[in-house]
Amino acid sequence: MASDKGWSFLLAAAAVALFVLASAPVARSWSKEGHMLTCRIAQDLLEPAAAHEVRNLLPEEADGDLSALCVWPDQVRHWYKYRWTSPLHFIDTPDQACTFVYSRDCHGPDGAEDMCVAGAIANFTSQLMHYKHGSADRKYNMTEALLFLSHFMGDVHQPMHVGFTSDQGGNTINLRWFKHKSNLHHVWDREMILTAFAEFYGKDMDAFQKDLVHNFTTGTWSDDVSSWGDCDDLLSCPTKSVSSRILKTTTL
Repeated sequence: MASDKGWSFLLAAAAVALFVLASAPVARSWSKEGHMLTCRIAQDLLEPAAAHEVRNLLPEEADGDLSALCVWPDQVRHWYKYRWTSPLHFIDTPDQACTFVYSRDCHGPDGAEDMCVAGAIANFTSQLMHYKHGSADRKYNMTEALLFLSHFMGDVHQPMHVGFTSDQGGNTINLRWFKHKSNLHHVWDREMILTAFAEFYGKDMDAFQKDLVHNFTTGTWSDDVSSWGDCDDLLSCPTKSVSSRILKTTTL
């Protein structure tokens, strides 16, 4: 069984990895490659006990690799069984509010409370911290919780997933990315990271990961690492992240 310390470290490791990628000039977008990089870095940061529990929760087809399933929540969000998860990928705030107020902004289209990415992170974190080995169904539910948490920690740091209601996460803001038409959401979500991945790293995932890790261990961001997970408690971290992200998004 994972101790609270083990799962706490898991969340802290994921937070560090995600803050790293969210701060990277060429990696603020969350394509499949972005989510995979996030999970690869986070898994490498785990202490042995937490790493063991993560591997224990992953299905056989993942072969112990969390990044292999980091995009799963995107793949299933339109399936009938998982349609309820669609609002969990983002947060909409009132136009020009430039603030995040949990009680005002974290709700689903029908007004259901806690149905936003910050609420999802708090929920799945709590589930994992209180996980005890049990039935196969219980373990499967915790596997889903792990995959959702890993994915949503990525989404909450993508600026277009935290913004004004009227522009639909930048989907209504049309633009051109080099020679083809796109929109602001798609550029942040996919185009920027794929362009950087190809032009700067030769589509080498290991090289991209190594560069990012260097930046937060001994490079550009090494002095900032201690502040990235500086929260009153684990469940307050998502709110802090969203508040920071909405300020940055509204100044783009």
